[in-house]
This record gives sequence, structure tokens and C-alpha cells, in this order.
Amino acid sequence: MRPDVVTFWHGPLDRLRQTCLRSQLAAGHKVTVYSFAPLPGLPDGVRHADAEAVLPFAFSERLRPPQPDGSWRDWTTLQFSDFFRMRLMAQSAGLWLDADVLLLKAVEIDPQKPYFAWERPRQLGNSVLYLPSDDPIVAAFAQLMQQKELTPDWLSLRHRLTFALRRISGKSDRLSDIRVAIFGPASLTALARRSGELRHALPKKSFYAVHAEPARFFEPTEFSALIADPGIVGFHVSPKGRGNQPPLPGSLYGWASKRFAAA
Repeated sequence: MRPDVVTFWHGPLDRLRQTCLRSQLAAGHKVTVYSFAPLPGLPDGVRHADAEAVLPFAFSERLRPPQPDGSWRDWTTLQFSDFFRMRLMAQSAGLWLDADVLLLKAVEIDPQKPYFAWERPRQLGNSVLYLPSDDPIVAAFAQLMQQKELTPDWLSLRHRLTFALRRISGKSDRLSDIRVAIFGPASLTALARRSGELRHALPKKSFYAVHAEPARFFEPTEFSALIADPGIVGFHVSPKGRGNQPPLPGSLYGWASKRFAAA
């Protein structure tokens, strides 16, 4: 089955994300971006939907208080999106792709099985994610969101100790302050292990061949083997602040920008 693609975005769309969204359309997917405000620069053909209908804006205040002007601070956007994608899974909305996932071809899934890939040797990525609505991982997040404290029962011993020390020292009583990805890949990996679903994970190169090495995407390099590899479905790109920089000639980004240019 070729699923619809869904994602969440907060703030202006940069050049890289526009390219990636066009690649998802070009692969034959229907693409919907959820946000709390209009998104200028949304590529033609990409649908826009109201994020409030999936997860209310007020939920962000359970992660950390907003800035005095009401805007989100530091990690809020990333952690909010970790919960948002699980809400979309509960609603059977489709396949989650981060807005910076560049697709080389269509993603085909079995709607009865999880779809994700290894990001690191012992950690799954959640930038590409599909879970059936009745999956135990989805249920675990639903139960977590009913808690005021948002403290997972799957938290590792190391994180439990870190959290306890921060509370004792008075630094913070919010788990969300421990690390940016506390509700993301670490949680997905722990829950997939607990539910026996790690066997469904695709190899790292499926989507994360350039994730930890952004130079392979942004800098001039030989990339023909990457785009010709049948085992690579797409690339999750870690822009590191380069999202609005013009692509360099001879780079994978330069190739992608031309291939998925605006009509």
C-alpha cells in the first residue's frame, strides 16, 4: 500500500524543506502538513491542515512554559512533534515523514505492520514512522499523555537517575528538560523492544545514510552510488542551520534541488 504522507511544521518553511516536500509529492504520495498557522511557501500540491484538531497547542505548555511573547522555547517544537506523530498514528492518518526527508521513490507499507528504520546501531529513527492505530507503541503514548508529569514507564535507568538528580538539585522537575530526544527515537526504540517489534526495522541506509554526515548531502561529493542504491528509499537530512543556504554545485543537495525544482 502506498500511504498518504503526514507531518507537522512550526515556523517558516526553508528551502530545504520545500525541496523535500516536493520530492515526497514526486514519489506519488499525497502530502499533508499540519501547523497552527498558515505556511507561506508551501509547495503546490501539498495540503495544509489545522494542527489543533490533532493535538491542541496548549499541550506544549506541559513540555515547558512558553516565552513571554507566547512563542515556543528551545526544544518545545521537536518534543511536541514527537507526540503529534503518535496522535496521527492513533488516527490512522498515514505515514509520518519529517519535512526534511528527501524521497527517491515511493514508500510502500503493510498497514498491519510497523514501518521504521535504524538510525544508529542501537537506536531507531522516528523521522520515518508508521504504526497501526492499535499498535502497543501508540497505546503507550496515549497512556503517557494522560499523565500530568509526562514521565514514561519505559524510561531507562540512566535517564531515571539523571531526572532524580535534577529534581533533587532543584534544576528542573520536568522530564522534558533532560534531553531533546527523550520522547523521540529513544522512546520509540524502548517501546519497540518491549513489544517485540524491532524485527520490523529496516536497515539504517534505508533512510539514514546521510543523517549523521550532513557533509555528504550539502558538500560537493560523489553521490551517484547513493542515488543508485536500491536499498535507499530516501534521505533524512540533518541541515544544521543550512536549510536556507543555496545548494552547492556538485552536491547531492544541488542534484535534488534541480530534480525537485518548483514547476
